[in-house]
Amino acid sequence: MTKSVSGGVVHEIPEDLSKALVADAKALAIWESLTPLARNEWICWTISVQQQKTRDEHVKRVIAELKEGMRRPCCWIGCIHRTDKPISPSVQYVLSKRQKNSGSN
Repeated sequence: MTKSVSGGVVHEIPEDLSKALVADAKALAIWESLTPLARNEWICWTISVQQQKTRDEHVKRVIAELKEGMRRPCCWIGCIHRTDKPISPSVQYVLSKRQKNSGSN
């Protein structure tokens, strides 16, 4: 039987992150102590990257950073997939800068 790992507010736990958490009892205990909103931030941070290599690194960092005491991903704009609140002006600014930069490639 596979151990159940809690998801977030918007995002379900992806298989790769779930496996990594189940493989580390300390990280899993910390994960389950997080609020659904905090878990959602970690999940979104992990799945919002484009390259598999980066995603693999994010999964490893979730485990390491939880065990270091971090409750949410650092220096990240937050989950833009939530529909229960509007995107803040600061996040709108960051997203607009990203769109401008990606259009100049």
